Amino acid sequence: MSDQQGVGVVVGIDVSKDVLDVRVHPSGAVHRTSNDQAGIATLRDLLKPYTGALVVIEATGGFEHAAAATLATAGFQVAIVNPRQVREFGRATGRLAKTDAIDADLLALFGERIRPTVRPLPDEDTQALQAVVTRRRQIVEMLVAEKNRLGLARGKTVRRSLELHIAWLEKQLANVDDDLSDMVRRRPLWRAKEDLLQSAPGIGKTVSRSMLALLPELGTLSNKQIASLVGLAPFARDSGRYRGRRAIWGGRSNVRALLYMAALASLRWNPAINTFYRRLRAAGKPHRVAITAAMRKLLITLNAMVKSGTPWHPAPPVMA
Repeated sequence: MSDQQGVGVVVGIDVSKDVLDVRVHPSGAVHRTSNDQAGIATLRDLLKPYTGALVVIEATGGFEHAAAATLATAGFQVAIVNPRQVREFGRATGRLAKTDAIDADLLALFGERIRPTVRPLPDEDTQALQAVVTRRRQIVEMLVAEKNRLGLARGKTVRRSLELHIAWLEKQLANVDDDLSDMVRRRPLWRAKEDLLQSAPGIGKTVSRSMLALLPELGTLSNKQIASLVGLAPFARDSGRYRGRRAIWGGRSNVRALLYMAALASLRWNPAINTFYRRLRAAGKPHRVAITAAMRKLLITLNAMVKSGTPWHPAPPVMA
């Protein structure tokens, strides 16, 4: 069947752990299937007449991956969108009620009006790497929580329980780090990217491997595109003679959190980032503004390094 049959059609899919609610624009067709292998196969067959259509799915912490991958493989243009953008769009259009069916319709309308960018979905290896990186973050969070509890614990029994759990979590963290090393070592492209990223002062294994998993587009987009994708592109807030503060919005918060920690490390170890940050502070910029600018500079530097295949040096390549 030709992809041309899906031209002008937008499919909105509201995803939950167990169910997929679907609305097709402009026909108004409604479907509901289970969010499992059988239900996703049924959905693919139901949507077959619209092959090539734009499918809009909200990012829902991973529950969307199987459906998105299946539909992309079947020839649909799949856009996984930021839930916050869709909520703001809904408010702007006066759609304040919320049910799964309404959300599916809103996603279809969002796709019809906004035409979100369709990006290639991560391959299976990248998805596996993402899962391990996510698990590592979860273990670190549990370790921090347990160590905080240990500091407040009273009584030998509770302290012993916490100490045993902390020791177990530390062993799990070491195992996960070994798994990450093995996964990166098996992929020459990942290994090369990791070496490039770690050549920048302030970028260690945790940040470089997390960037491989959470930002696979690094090195494939322009500086403006990568900054926008992560949510580090400043937006203007001007009206008439008023000139408001620029602000960042949307994007991948998990990558921004990584870049924040990397930027703090870079203030100590990376002369280029340190000099840039201090120049902004000397010009009167608040720490929050200066560190955000340093995060963006670090991101576009890493993007240019990966794109050009050039390790870090004091004057890294700048590519549009």
